Amino acid sequence: MRTARARVALMAAALMLSACGQPDYTYVRDRDGTTYFKVPASFAQLDAHQIDLYLSGTQPGSQAEAERSRRVWSVAFDQSSAPDVTHLLGSTEPFVYATVHQLTDEQRDGVSLDRLRDFVLPVTARVRELYEAQATASGRQPLFTGFEQISDQVLTFDRGARGVRVRFNYRIGADVQTFDHTAILDEQGDTVSVMLIGCQAICFQARAAEFDRIADSFRLLRLPG
Repeated sequence: MRTARARVALMAAALMLSACGQPDYTYVRDRDGTTYFKVPASFAQLDAHQIDLYLSGTQPGSQAEAERSRRVWSVAFDQSSAPDVTHLLGSTEPFVYATVHQLTDEQRDGVSLDRLRDFVLPVTARVRELYEAQATASGRQPLFTGFEQISDQVLTFDRGARGVRVRFNYRIGADVQTFDHTAILDEQGDTVSVMLIGCQAICFQARAAEFDRIADSFRLLRLPG
């Protein structure tokens, strides 16, 4: 009996040690170590290159893509059992895309709060109208329809950094997808850091508190000196 009890105690201790050894979060920094966030460890990390190509419209192997790769860092995380970069635009499980852009001189001159809102997807009325007009002119149906704004918050930070956090719905195909978009312009006006969390609307409503924790962890880091 004593031996059996000892075995049970050892098994329990081993399970506790195993649980303690597994982190709850994956901690992420960008290439230059200036932007930080965390996601639950249950999210799988993906190569975000295909997302970057889709959003930028640049061609693989082109000079524009080479220049963009030099200035842009991106990463993606998917909680689906079958992770895939296409889940950014439609999934019953949450998807996180984060990117940091070193701005060109021309881009720096054009950065505004509205530009931060539209940095990944069309959000403001002007850019949504432009997106729809371009789709019509090309003879195709817009992928994003039925825009609904849920919230819009202006963010201010120490040392003069500023940003926005916008939550909105888009109908993509047969489903309504909710996006939570945070974009931060650093105090020098040199970089824009963006986090986009996506999930079908019913998923987002059920897990809003979890998404808030992820979005709230997204911030700029400033090294001493």
